[in-house]
Amino acid sequence: MRGWAARGLTLAGGLAVVGWPFAVWLALTRPHYQLLLPLLAVLFMLRLAALRGKTGALTRAAQGLAGVGAVLTLCSVWLREAQLLLWYPLVVNLVMLALFGGSLFSRMSVIERLARWREGELSPAAVRYTRRVTQLWCSFFVLNGAVSAWTSLHGNIHLWTLWNGMFSYCLMGALFVGEWLVRQRVKGRHE
Repeated sequence: MRGWAARGLTLAGGLAVVGWPFAVWLALTRPHYQLLLPLLAVLFMLRLAALRGKTGALTRAAQGLAGVGAVLTLCSVWLREAQLLLWYPLVVNLVMLALFGGSLFSRMSVIERLARWREGELSPAAVRYTRRVTQLWCSFFVLNGAVSAWTSLHGNIHLWTLWNGMFSYCLMGALFVGEWLVRQRVKGRHE
């Protein structure tokens, strides 16, 4: 039962993150959906509960994002200022940029850690490749964060939702798929 509960908490928190743009759009464009905001806060707190006791840089980033999501949502409800909610995607990009960018100054980049976890030992060429991929993700977070901030400042909730709820996810997916295809080609050349 405990494993199921933890998975349920993780799923609920993940839904809060992915569903954020749509819930914010509903709350800002349809007043009777304002009840979604306390539910979002609860989902973020459930995510924090699911991450309690875990360690590691990725876990700390997820805890920070869940905490910021809960605080932004609760402040928005308390202050009756829903515009605060628009800034969460920027915070996500800044945290991910700090995580990925900071790893470039450590012994192993985030992507190298993930690759070693999956592949085991890496060749020097693979280590260089993982560093380049980490730099590519940093560039993505800078670009995505800048556009997210612009959509927040622009004030058009439909444009904000379109970028933060669809285009950014599509670009992220394209980056994942494109990198995977390049990686297969690079691995084939070096094997």
